[in-house]
Amino acid sequence: MDKQRLTAPCGLDCFNCPTYEGNIDITGEWAVQTAEFLKIPVDELPCKGCRDEKGHCKFAPNKECATWECVQEKGVSFCHECVYFPCELLMPTKQGANYPHNMKVYNLSRMKLIGLDKWIEESSCIRERYYNGTFLVGQGPVLKE
Repeated sequence: MDKQRLTAPCGLDCFNCPTYEGNIDITGEWAVQTAEFLKIPVDELPCKGCRDEKGHCKFAPNKECATWECVQEKGVSFCHECVYFPCELLMPTKQGANYPHNMKVYNLSRMKLIGLDKWIEESSCIRERYYNGTFLVGQGPVLKE
């Protein structure tokens, strides 16, 4: 698995995503419910990753990603390479907390600071803390043992 290729320009870790074709079980309850929510056949749910899908996003209302279009126009591989980073396309939202959207700026900042390979090594921990951590003021998301 090429985790560099499976890192979206916006900083999402496609290789850790539950809809990535290498991670999904289309017979599972989550896949069936997600396909129903998206109003698509369950066999169309698996994703190849943002780069291989060329920005086509099953979760976007018009199925196209504005961030993908922007990085293509700017000629960068990742948003953090852009002089306008961070921009309004990456702004966190209250509704975004249910999706990996709000991790984007953090992920991109880590990539810029420590490099893509080191970020890849820590990406599953970032995702775990985001979804399963308990937020403590002044400490961020903390995993309870």
